[in-house]
Amino acid sequence: MKKNMFKNGIFTIAIASAMSFTACTGDLDVTPIDPNLDTPENVLTSTETYNQLLAKCYSALSVSSPDGDSGDPDIKSIDGGFGQYLRALVNLQELPTDEVVMNWNDQTIKDLHGLCWSTNDVFVTAAYARMFYQISLCNEVIRRIDAAGNANDATMQQYRAEACALRGLSYYHVIDLFGNVPFVDETSVVGGANPERIARADLFDWMVTDLESAAEVLPANPEKYRAGKGLAYMLLAKLYLNAKVYTGTAQYDKCAEYCKKVIDLGYTLEAASDYYKMFCADNDQMLGVGHELIFSVYQDHLNTKAYGGTTYIINAACGGQADYAADFGLGGSGWAGFRLTPEFVNKFSDNDQRAVFYEVKAGGGKAILDLGEFEQGGYSFLKFTNLKADGTILEDANSFTDTDFPVFRLGDVYLMLAECQVVGGVSVNVNGHDGLWYLNQIRNRAGLNSLASATANDIIDERARELAWECHRRSDLVRFNLLTSDTYIWAYKGMNSNIGTAHAVDAHFNLYPIPSSDIMSNSNLEQNAGY
Repeated sequence: MKKNMFKNGIFTIAIASAMSFTACTGDLDVTPIDPNLDTPENVLTSTETYNQLLAKCYSALSVSSPDGDSGDPDIKSIDGGFGQYLRALVNLQELPTDEVVMNWNDQTIKDLHGLCWSTNDVFVTAAYARMFYQISLCNEVIRRIDAAGNANDATMQQYRAEACALRGLSYYHVIDLFGNVPFVDETSVVGGANPERIARADLFDWMVTDLESAAEVLPANPEKYRAGKGLAYMLLAKLYLNAKVYTGTAQYDKCAEYCKKVIDLGYTLEAASDYYKMFCADNDQMLGVGHELIFSVYQDHLNTKAYGGTTYIINAACGGQADYAADFGLGGSGWAGFRLTPEFVNKFSDNDQRAVFYEVKAGGGKAILDLGEFEQGGYSFLKFTNLKADGTILEDANSFTDTDFPVFRLGDVYLMLAECQVVGGVSVNVNGHDGLWYLNQIRNRAGLNSLASATANDIIDERARELAWECHRRSDLVRFNLLTSDTYIWAYKGMNSNIGTAHAVDAHFNLYPIPSSDIMSNSNLEQNAGY
């Protein structure tokens, strides 16, 4: 079994007992993690206890509750299942795109793929609340480290930098999904006035400065699952990749600069034979310097039980003809939810090793004729599984998974360098190679021929094939002006039922709305245009 570095300290400190989140999450009632434990003032007496305090910032990416899958969620009024951080992210980053069609009827879930959500959408609100909860957790860790007066303690300053990087991860999701948002950092008064609204471009500038400072302190080769320079550099690269969307001005040259910094840390592209080891139950083997995975969220079928993360992805992909044990490594039947649009499947050639699909109904084909019936037809994906790297199933497998979620990996860096050159016009030269060389490394690994030249369409399609279901697709489609436009139409785009024809939608759906609950409770905020 994988070693969980936080296993003994993950729920030790009652960090939330000294915090108030109402200023960032509207009228949501956020409860303490464990009101029966001592307050931080009484227990923060050593460097190790600050490490345990920081552990909550990591564990909150994996679970919704300190009490396991059946415990009370950290945020009241938000379902502990679909409100889990990674599940909320998958819903908002994947369901509106060509990569996933959901057949469930859970509340407004089909509105996500239909690109027709409202300001009261429960899934949008869940993601917003969870991300700001995470930001507040990180703020509290930074605030308490600063108050401890350990500016010259290298270990404490590393913990502070880790909290900054994790906060940066959530602010990256917030700036990408919601745009102009309430702003809180370690200087914000807990329980004070409602936070001010920060413009998207100003948040971008603040994030760049904060992440650059954190990167100077973070280790180049961190302990598994912890933030290091690689996470900070990746966040900076992603910010600059999307700079035109966030600020109005493209900065592909800066994106290439930070991609080089990641490569120079010593991460290595996995061989073709090891590709799927990055998406299986013991994919921690592929994590860290010398491997491809740069930062992953820990998943464990015993210690991080939650109905989100890869448990959600893998179970939702499993149904129909699939064998839940042999194909997916699950100890129970799947949830039959995710299918792929025909347009997405058609991006793969037969010799592409990433084309690991299964027909949900024998002879049903790629077409999805009924959005509400999983077994009616269409393909699903076998990319993520709970099988071990050798293809065997865990002896005590259940419906919860051990497959860590790969937040960032080197394959994305290679594709960003290609985009910097092809789309951004940057003269890429990283260790003697141009952007096209890096693109072809990804293609060759997948069994595809090298390209002599590339177009913007080649880049966006290669990103779809390589990074599918890794929570990049919506952002990529927005950056290429494809999410809402009529330039690219896929099955059920702009629809929330079988009625009608897939179509372009209004451009305001390139951003999610600020939940109406937060707009009503904080007069400093303004709703995003179009809502």
